[in-house]
Amino acid sequence: MNPASTQYERGSSGSGTELVFMQNADGQFLSFYWQLAAQYGVQPEQVVGQTEPRVFQPLIFAPYQERLCQVLRDLIPLQFPYPFIVADQDLIFDLTLSPVLIPGGPASTVLVTGQFHSTLSRSEALEFIRQLKEGDRALPTASSLKQRHSILTNLRRTLVLEEVQQLTVEGIGHGLGVGQCVLYAYQADPPVLTAVAEYVQPHLSDWVDLELVATDANVQTALTTLQPVIVQSVRNGTDASPASLIIATHDHDRPNGLLVLYPSDRSRTWSQFDLATLQEIADQVGTSIDHALRFQASQNLANELRSVNEALMQQHSDLEEARQQAEAASRLKSEFLANTSHELRTPLNGVIGFLKLIMDDMADDPAEKEQFIQEAYRSAIHLLHVINDILDIAKIEAGKMQLDLNPVKLDELLTEVEKITHPLAQEKHLSFEIRTPDTRDEVILYGNYQRLLQVMLNLVGNAIKFTHEGGVTISAEVIHEKIVVQDEEMPGIVKISVADTGIGVSLEKQDQLFQTFNQIDGSRTRQYGGTGLGLAISQKLVETMGGVVNFFSMGEGLGSTVTFTAPLYINPVMVTVPLANSADLLL
Repeated sequence: MNPASTQYERGSSGSGTELVFMQNADGQFLSFYWQLAAQYGVQPEQVVGQTEPRVFQPLIFAPYQERLCQVLRDLIPLQFPYPFIVADQDLIFDLTLSPVLIPGGPASTVLVTGQFHSTLSRSEALEFIRQLKEGDRALPTASSLKQRHSILTNLRRTLVLEEVQQLTVEGIGHGLGVGQCVLYAYQADPPVLTAVAEYVQPHLSDWVDLELVATDANVQTALTTLQPVIVQSVRNGTDASPASLIIATHDHDRPNGLLVLYPSDRSRTWSQFDLATLQEIADQVGTSIDHALRFQASQNLANELRSVNEALMQQHSDLEEARQQAEAASRLKSEFLANTSHELRTPLNGVIGFLKLIMDDMADDPAEKEQFIQEAYRSAIHLLHVINDILDIAKIEAGKMQLDLNPVKLDELLTEVEKITHPLAQEKHLSFEIRTPDTRDEVILYGNYQRLLQVMLNLVGNAIKFTHEGGVTISAEVIHEKIVVQDEEMPGIVKISVADTGIGVSLEKQDQLFQTFNQIDGSRTRQYGGTGLGLAISQKLVETMGGVVNFFSMGEGLGSTVTFTAPLYINPVMVTVPLANSADLLL
């Protein structure tokens, strides 16, 4: 039997302090109280003032006195079990010796508190003292207590789970001098052990073996009893392996981890102090793990709440932006409808008015009648253009605008544009110029002729409408840059520009030009007429044919230029001017 490590267990009298007395370095009792004193026939006056009172004295005084002096020297409390002779019986007590500190002077008194655990035979008690005297780790030293205090202090300083786990194995590994210490996280349902932190001495790195079965009998004993379990080996070792130690970490009697310690030498034994120290550390580790898990869960919840809050704020922002856009769109459409209704009524009134004049035979002569018919016709054509614009934008908004693309001769397109728009420029006394690229053969575009013509008429019509002095210039440029249109590769593009010297557009308002239903200035629209859809329709048509529309203006009163691109169907042969002589190469 091993009384120091086997028979000594938490005893029969319950928990709590029941024994309190004070002694000096000589062992003299300065005070005495024991809850069970009357039961054993011990009177306080028989003890106080005595060094080795017959009714209550350490079984062997010298080892006990060494601990008294150690406490007064190191000023650090000690915990250890020790047998006493009480009324001719050998009783073992769990003692805590603490120095009584006096300001301005050295400590000379020790406060002893304890609890009775069990009765031993004389031979068992003597064997217990022998093991305490011979075992280096039988009783705590100042350095070991400091190490334990350091481990527990470090654990209380962090709520990060990974830090708690690593501090545990490193603190135990360094503090108790073990060869390897592994911490496993424990999951009860289903029972699973997962290695999460490890300490191993460098020269023992080949010991590393992190597999441990949760259903192992020794493991189950440690998890069930929450007490240290000493086994020959929990690894796949031989019987010659040093005894290993398993101890569960827990919080409120619920295991949440498992510590496994492997000694670095075969002669290592686990003293009662080792077991008590590890029990205290394991209790704190279990609490720290629980707190870290709760903190981690709270952090995760906080992060989730933050993400949800950010998502809600973003959603609110998006909804607010959508609301503002909807209100702006509603306002723009209302303005558009108001202006469009005016645009519809004006030519319609013209058609009705002139036809009414003809029906009422109000013309003075055939020439005036012909004039009424011409005016009615022009009003009808204008009305048709307004309706076509509305129908086009409706198709574009509904995504139903589909175009058939075919080869289109650039010269034919520009000739038709000139035929329709040049007279309008002449009426306003504006210059009108068309510049085409210098090529040996025709420039052929790939697009829809009617829609390209519509785009050109929109752009040139706007240029003439908003220009009072100067003129309008239409130019085309061939760019050898391959593009893909409707899954077909085209050899290049033609960039067509419509430049005017008109009223221009301020820089801050240029981004509104291509917005559907948007008219930069309502008063300007009323002054010049139109629905404000021309540029938006032109942009959509050009993009449908694989091109791009851009607008440039240096500001109000500084004119403007609108460009758009169209795919080339065939690369034309460009005309180059020969150099006069080789010296020109240097210019």
